[in-house]
Amino acid sequence: QVQLVQSGGGLVQAGGSLRLSCAASGGTASGYAMGWFRQAPGKEREFVGAIMRTSNSTHYADSVKDRFTLSRGNAKNTVYLQMNSLKPEDTAVYYCAADMTIYTVVGGTSAYWGQGTQVTVSS
Repeated sequence: QVQLVQSGGGLVQAGGSLRLSCAASGGTASGYAMGWFRQAPGKEREFVGAIMRTSNSTHYADSVKDRFTLSRGNAKNTVYLQMNSLKPEDTAVYYCAADMTIYTVVGGTSAYWGQGTQVTVSS
């Protein structure tokens, strides 16, 4: 059984930075494509970014491009989301997702999801 454990998040002022992490355990040693989604109150869940399973190629939503960066840790099934220049509209619960292909992750149909972590950006 694959489990995704998230950490990070919290409260920050606009313009500040936060880093989220997500560690996958219990799954294949060959790794997963992994990504992040977010959901603000009263809004639908939206894609933030994803990283491929077999390379460090990344894909981002336009709303976070050039501000957020996905990277892998030394452990293959760990990813980080570095969030810079945060805006109040980035306030949401952020969810980590993982699956075998980046297409599944980007499409929001990942088999595995983290527990969610709150990010609040004050103005």
